Amino acid sequence: MDQLRNDDPIAHEATDFTRAEDPFALFAAWMTEAEASEPNDPNAMALATADADGLPDVRVVLLKGFDARGFVFYTNVESTKGAELAQNPQAALVLHWKSLGRQVRARGSVARVSAAEADAYFASRHRNSRIGAIASRQSRPLADRATLIAEVEALTARYGDGPVPRPENWTGFRIAPVTLEFWQNGAFRLHDRVRFTRDGDRWSRARLYP
Repeated sequence: MDQLRNDDPIAHEATDFTRAEDPFALFAAWMTEAEASEPNDPNAMALATADADGLPDVRVVLLKGFDARGFVFYTNVESTKGAELAQNPQAALVLHWKSLGRQVRARGSVARVSAAEADAYFASRHRNSRIGAIASRQSRPLADRATLIAEVEALTARYGDGPVPRPENWTGFRIAPVTLEFWQNGAFRLHDRVRFTRDGDRWSRARLYP
């Protein structure tokens, strides 16, 4: 039976993360553990946006940076998510680490990163990925894969061994969270949840029922 006795250790379990004061320090610690235990893409996150009518959309992208300012991902601004963020600059995200039984949720306003940040990240990518970013008219109809490959080959020949510049329609976005929630799986569905809410320059913390 899913029944807890008064002497059951689960009934008295207290997880350290529920007492954390800094949500970004906690996120950094959890990400470090995920990088050691998650077999593929520990930085994969579901990103939810909405269009001007409020119709939601969601897809998986890669988290490419975070600090006290927020969470950063990169994309073509002419993609569907880019267009939706232009119409409604707010988003939500969730990272789920099955190996750890944890997830993190956040939501807040979205703004583009600086040109310097975008340039630095673009330059750090594999050369083929940079060329692919230029070749892809992200989210728009594609006749066939051969067309895309031909564009990649043409750009590869064009740039040769020279620099591959970041296109103006490719940049990063930063989600500045107003709430951050940490969830950890618990026995008998008695999960641990803590929600941080931004209050000016500070964060308030509340433990939630599962």
